[in-house]
Amino acid sequence: MNLDHYLSLLVFSPLLGMVILAFIPKTQEVTIKVVGFLATLPATILALVAFLQYRAGASLEKLSEKIDWIRFSDLQALDENLYAVKYELGVNGFSLVMILLTAILATLATVASIYVKKEWKGFFLLFLLLEIGMLGVFAAENLILFFIFFEITLIPMFFLVGKWGYFEKESAAFSYLIYNGIGSAILLIVIIILFARTGTTNIEALKQILSTPNAELVAPISDSLKFGLLLALLVAFGVKLPIFPLHSWMLKVHVQAPPAIVMLHSGVLLKIGAYGLIRFGMGIFPEEFKSLAVLIVILGVINLLYGAFLALVQKDFKMVLAYSSISHMGIVLMGLGAMNEAGVQGAIFQVVSHGLISALLFFLVGVMYERVHTSMIDRLGGMAKALPLTAGFLLAAGMASLGLPGMSGFVSEFMVFLGLFDEMPVLAAIGAIGIIITAVYILKAILGMTFGSANRSYQGVGDIRAIELVPVIVLVGFIVLIGVYPSVLSEPLQATLETILLGIGG
Repeated sequence: MNLDHYLSLLVFSPLLGMVILAFIPKTQEVTIKVVGFLATLPATILALVAFLQYRAGASLEKLSEKIDWIRFSDLQALDENLYAVKYELGVNGFSLVMILLTAILATLATVASIYVKKEWKGFFLLFLLLEIGMLGVFAAENLILFFIFFEITLIPMFFLVGKWGYFEKESAAFSYLIYNGIGSAILLIVIIILFARTGTTNIEALKQILSTPNAELVAPISDSLKFGLLLALLVAFGVKLPIFPLHSWMLKVHVQAPPAIVMLHSGVLLKIGAYGLIRFGMGIFPEEFKSLAVLIVILGVINLLYGAFLALVQKDFKMVLAYSSISHMGIVLMGLGAMNEAGVQGAIFQVVSHGLISALLFFLVGVMYERVHTSMIDRLGGMAKALPLTAGFLLAAGMASLGLPGMSGFVSEFMVFLGLFDEMPVLAAIGAIGIIITAVYILKAILGMTFGSANRSYQGVGDIRAIELVPVIVLVGFIVLIGVYPSVLSEPLQATLETILLGIGG
């Protein structure tokens, strides 16, 4: 198999679907939805093949691409790479896992598009553009290309939320755009400074240059400037994660976005923040990141407790899940701040695990909302009798979210706290309170909906349909697989983990 442009084919494969959709009349709903679904399959198949080959021992370096693209100077005689931006794609174990997660969730999210009631053609064109942006973010090997793909995700998300969302969709879309636009601006400033002073935006080259004492640079980068750049990255990716108090926009999007989009937002887009902190924060500024470890853990504990306490008092199940996402992203920060193998590995596991669990929960919310047109917990009481299958899967998803052994949530949380108790036992003990509260709010909400008092009639309301079972079963399967066989993730991540720990001196 020719691997010269494998990643480009993977990242841009949804373009074929976009071209086909452009020629389909907008009134042909079924055809548009079928093409939209089929257009996501090539990326999923290519990502799965690459992942399986990597697990079988194939080298990921064969997938790398590098093509001359833009040159900002005429200094080729000194160094052909100086102030040259190349089209560079490549993957390591972590980014390959994220690409696979993105591709799978995009395919499954198209099933939730059955709930779209209008302008299906525009919806799927934007949906596929969003998928290209998400795949490209994890495949980019230089900061400028990463930023371009990062920005590509903003545009379709704004319209997908603002046009196909619920009652306050415009407010949610503009909040998303403003907050993430500010984060993007800060990220761009960091990239420009690094490019101006080092002459490169290649991620591996930046790691090498900034970790080498007395490295020759175009312009010097002092320790204080490095520290400032890391803080800027923390804010830029903290908006995306999100870190308290940069979170309010996310609550609106989680509640107002349509099911297919909120699946991708909670399952993938929030994880770009964690990916950026791990790949660029820890990777490019390891020493400075180490000096911020305590602050990062404290921010993580605040996220965990703040999200858990507020989830406990919500009456809308969508808001419960929104605050739950904030809380679970706190666990990622705590694992990164532990700065040891167990903690960092647990953080990466949490990124993948929460992506699967949150996508499952929001899909089930979409299933319920489509039938009863509410997500208020007290209005969904007695659901177990009328919708037994939906209630059963909802309970399974809730158990995964609270960290039941045998499911992916348990593995990630166990490793994070194992690593954190070894380094900062007091903060770990405080954070453990959040795990207890998580169990309380999840059980309170789900049991209230499934076995609580029935305040409505379910007459004529059908249970989950066969087509809706597909993403539910697939997601539950992956959650259980990672829970009972963690090596399916830990082995591909091992090389990446060793590189991170080597950089931070772990």
